Amino acid sequence: MKTLCVYCGSSDKMSDAYLQVAFQMGAAIAKRGLVLAYGAGRTGMMGAVADGALEAGGEVIGVIPRMFATPALMHNGLSRLDIVDNMHTRKQRLIEISDAFIALPGGYGTFEELFEVLTWAQIGLHRKPVGILNTRHYFDSLLSAIDIARTEGFMYAEHQSLFVYADNPDVLLEALDRFQYPQGMERWLTREE
Repeated sequence: MKTLCVYCGSSDKMSDAYLQVAFQMGAAIAKRGLVLAYGAGRTGMMGAVADGALEAGGEVIGVIPRMFATPALMHNGLSRLDIVDNMHTRKQRLIEISDAFIALPGGYGTFEELFEVLTWAQIGLHRKPVGILNTRHYFDSLLSAIDIARTEGFMYAEHQSLFVYADNPDVLLEALDRFQYPQGMERWLTREE
Protein backbone atom coordinates (compact mmCIF):
# COMPACT_ATOMS: atom_id res chain seq x y z
CA MET A 1 0.00 0.00 0.00
CA LYS A 2 1.19 3.47 -0.86
CA THR A 3 -2.00 5.56 -1.07
CA LEU A 4 -4.94 4.99 1.23
CA CYS A 5 -8.37 6.48 0.49
CA VAL A 6 -10.52 7.49 3.46
CA TYR A 7 -14.28 7.97 3.20
CA CYS A 8 -15.91 9.80 6.12
CA GLY A 9 -18.47 12.35 7.19
CA SER A 10 -18.23 16.09 6.64
CA SER A 11 -20.92 17.10 9.14
CA ASP A 12 -19.95 19.41 11.99
CA LYS A 13 -22.66 18.09 14.29
CA MET A 14 -21.06 14.91 15.68
CA SER A 15 -19.29 14.34 18.99
CA ASP A 16 -15.70 15.53 19.33
CA ALA A 17 -14.76 11.89 19.95
CA TYR A 18 -15.36 11.19 16.24
CA LEU A 19 -13.21 14.16 15.21
CA GLN A 20 -10.43 12.93 17.49
CA VAL A 21 -10.43 9.44 16.00
CA ALA A 22 -10.42 10.87 12.47
CA PHE A 23 -7.40 13.00 13.40
CA GLN A 24 -5.73 9.88 14.85
CA MET A 25 -6.50 7.94 11.67
CA GLY A 26 -4.86 10.61 9.52
CA ALA A 27 -1.82 10.71 11.78
CA ALA A 28 -1.53 6.90 11.78
CA ILE A 29 -1.61 6.86 7.97
CA ALA A 30 1.12 9.51 7.76
CA LYS A 31 3.32 7.85 10.40
CA ARG A 32 3.36 4.69 8.26
CA GLY A 33 4.60 6.70 5.31
CA LEU A 34 1.32 6.32 3.43
CA VAL A 35 -0.36 9.00 1.35
CA LEU A 36 -3.91 9.97 2.36
CA ALA A 37 -6.41 10.43 -0.49
CA TYR A 38 -9.86 11.75 0.35
CA GLY A 39 -12.64 14.07 -0.79
CA ALA A 40 -10.79 17.34 0.00
CA GLY A 41 -13.26 18.62 2.59
CA ARG A 42 -12.26 20.87 5.47
CA THR A 43 -15.29 20.23 7.71
CA GLY A 44 -16.16 17.41 10.08
CA MET A 45 -14.21 14.18 10.03
CA MET A 46 -12.97 14.97 6.53
CA GLY A 47 -11.06 18.00 7.78
CA ALA A 48 -9.87 16.17 10.89
CA VAL A 49 -8.41 13.20 8.99
CA ALA A 50 -6.54 15.54 6.63
CA ASP A 51 -5.29 17.70 9.50
CA GLY A 52 -4.07 14.61 11.35
CA ALA A 53 -2.07 13.43 8.35
CA LEU A 54 -0.68 16.89 7.58
CA GLU A 55 0.35 17.58 11.19
CA ALA A 56 2.18 14.23 11.24
CA GLY A 57 4.14 15.28 8.14
CA GLY A 58 2.15 13.23 5.66
CA GLU A 59 1.11 13.85 2.09
CA VAL A 60 -2.60 14.45 1.48
CA ILE A 61 -4.33 14.35 -1.91
CA GLY A 62 -7.82 15.84 -2.11
CA VAL A 63 -10.25 15.26 -4.96
CA ILE A 64 -13.31 17.52 -4.92
CA PRO A 65 -16.13 18.19 -7.37
CA ARG A 66 -16.36 21.76 -8.63
CA MET A 67 -19.75 22.18 -6.91
CA PHE A 68 -18.07 21.74 -3.49
CA ALA A 69 -14.90 23.73 -4.28
CA THR A 70 -15.90 26.65 -2.05
CA PRO A 71 -14.04 28.33 0.83
CA ALA A 72 -16.61 26.95 3.29
CA LEU A 73 -16.15 23.32 2.21
CA MET A 74 -12.74 22.84 0.59
CA HIS A 75 -9.53 22.25 2.56
CA ASN A 76 -6.93 24.74 1.36
CA GLY A 77 -3.80 23.26 2.96
CA LEU A 78 -3.45 19.97 1.08
CA SER A 79 -0.35 18.62 -0.62
CA ARG A 80 -2.34 18.26 -3.84
CA LEU A 81 -5.86 19.32 -4.76
CA ASP A 82 -7.70 18.03 -7.82
CA ILE A 83 -10.93 19.83 -8.75
CA VAL A 84 -13.07 17.61 -10.98
CA ASP A 85 -16.34 18.06 -12.83
CA ASN A 86 -18.66 15.85 -10.77
CA MET A 87 -19.09 13.24 -8.05
CA HIS A 88 -18.68 10.30 -10.44
CA THR A 89 -15.31 11.61 -11.59
CA ARG A 90 -14.27 12.20 -7.97
CA LYS A 91 -15.10 8.65 -6.94
CA GLN A 92 -13.43 7.15 -10.01
CA ARG A 93 -10.26 9.20 -9.45
CA LEU A 94 -10.06 8.21 -5.78
CA ILE A 95 -10.43 4.53 -6.66
CA GLU A 96 -7.79 4.77 -9.39
CA ILE A 97 -5.13 6.47 -7.25
CA SER A 98 -5.71 4.42 -4.09
CA ASP A 99 -4.28 1.06 -3.06
CA ALA A 100 -6.72 0.53 -0.17
CA PHE A 101 -9.85 2.09 1.32
CA ILE A 102 -11.11 2.89 4.81
CA ALA A 103 -14.58 3.99 5.85
CA LEU A 104 -14.82 6.08 9.00
CA PRO A 105 -18.22 7.04 10.42
CA GLY A 106 -20.32 9.13 8.06
CA GLY A 107 -23.69 9.44 6.40
CA TYR A 108 -25.21 8.57 3.03
CA GLY A 109 -22.12 9.54 1.04
CA THR A 110 -19.80 7.43 3.18
CA PHE A 111 -22.14 4.43 3.03
CA GLU A 112 -22.51 4.79 -0.73
CA GLU A 113 -18.75 5.03 -1.31
CA LEU A 114 -18.06 2.07 0.98
CA PHE A 115 -20.61 -0.12 -0.75
CA GLU A 116 -19.47 0.93 -4.21
CA VAL A 117 -15.88 -0.04 -3.48
CA LEU A 118 -17.04 -3.32 -1.91
CA THR A 119 -19.28 -4.07 -4.91
CA TRP A 120 -16.40 -3.40 -7.29
CA ALA A 121 -14.28 -5.86 -5.28
CA GLN A 122 -17.12 -8.40 -5.34
CA ILE A 123 -17.41 -8.29 -9.13
CA GLY A 124 -13.65 -8.34 -9.65
CA LEU A 125 -13.01 -4.75 -10.76
CA HIS A 126 -10.30 -4.49 -8.08
CA ARG A 127 -8.65 -6.64 -5.40
CA LYS A 128 -7.69 -3.83 -3.04
CA PRO A 129 -8.15 -4.01 0.74
CA VAL A 130 -11.19 -2.34 2.29
CA GLY A 131 -11.40 -1.48 5.97
CA ILE A 132 -14.07 -0.15 8.32
CA LEU A 133 -13.11 1.81 11.43
CA ASN A 134 -15.82 0.80 13.85
CA THR A 135 -15.10 3.47 16.44
CA ARG A 136 -17.68 3.83 19.20
CA HIS A 137 -19.50 0.83 17.65
CA TYR A 138 -20.74 3.12 14.88
CA PHE A 139 -20.89 0.36 12.29
CA ASP A 140 -22.27 -2.42 14.53
CA SER A 141 -25.73 -2.30 12.92
CA LEU A 142 -24.23 -2.25 9.43
CA LEU A 143 -22.02 -5.24 10.22
CA SER A 144 -25.09 -7.03 11.60
CA ALA A 145 -27.03 -6.24 8.42
CA ILE A 146 -24.21 -7.75 6.35
CA ASP A 147 -24.32 -10.86 8.57
CA ILE A 148 -28.08 -11.13 7.99
CA ALA A 149 -27.60 -10.75 4.22
CA ARG A 150 -25.16 -13.68 4.33
CA THR A 151 -27.35 -15.80 6.62
CA GLU A 152 -30.39 -15.21 4.40
CA GLY A 153 -28.48 -16.25 1.29
CA PHE A 154 -28.03 -12.86 -0.41
CA MET A 155 -24.24 -13.14 -0.25
CA TYR A 156 -21.65 -15.87 -0.40
CA ALA A 157 -19.43 -16.37 2.64
CA GLU A 158 -16.37 -15.02 0.84
CA HIS A 159 -18.17 -11.71 0.24
CA GLN A 160 -17.95 -11.04 3.98
CA SER A 161 -14.17 -11.45 3.62
CA LEU A 162 -13.89 -8.49 1.24
CA PHE A 163 -13.33 -6.14 4.16
CA VAL A 164 -11.71 -5.98 7.56
CA TYR A 165 -12.76 -3.93 10.54
CA ALA A 166 -11.41 -2.73 13.87
CA ASP A 167 -12.15 -0.02 16.42
CA ASN A 168 -8.60 1.39 16.49
CA PRO A 169 -6.73 3.11 13.62
CA ASP A 170 -3.43 1.24 14.08
CA VAL A 171 -5.13 -2.14 14.42
CA LEU A 172 -7.15 -1.44 11.27
CA LEU A 173 -4.03 -0.46 9.30
CA GLU A 174 -2.34 -3.69 10.40
CA ALA A 175 -5.39 -5.69 9.26
CA LEU A 176 -5.28 -3.94 5.87
CA ASP A 177 -1.59 -4.88 5.57
CA ARG A 178 -2.50 -8.55 6.12
CA PHE A 179 -5.55 -8.53 3.82
CA GLN A 180 -5.77 -11.33 1.28
CA TYR A 181 -8.38 -11.19 -1.47
CA PRO A 182 -10.74 -14.14 -0.80
CA GLN A 183 -10.53 -17.32 -2.82
CA GLY A 184 -13.62 -18.55 -4.69
CA MET A 185 -15.00 -15.13 -5.58
CA GLU A 186 -16.13 -16.44 -8.96
CA ARG A 187 -18.66 -18.82 -7.33
CA TRP A 188 -21.42 -16.23 -7.46
CA LEU A 189 -20.92 -15.97 -11.22
CA THR A 190 -20.68 -19.72 -11.90
CA ARG A 191 -23.28 -20.56 -9.22
CA GLU A 192 -21.05 -23.26 -7.77
CA GLU A 193 -21.90 -24.31 -4.26
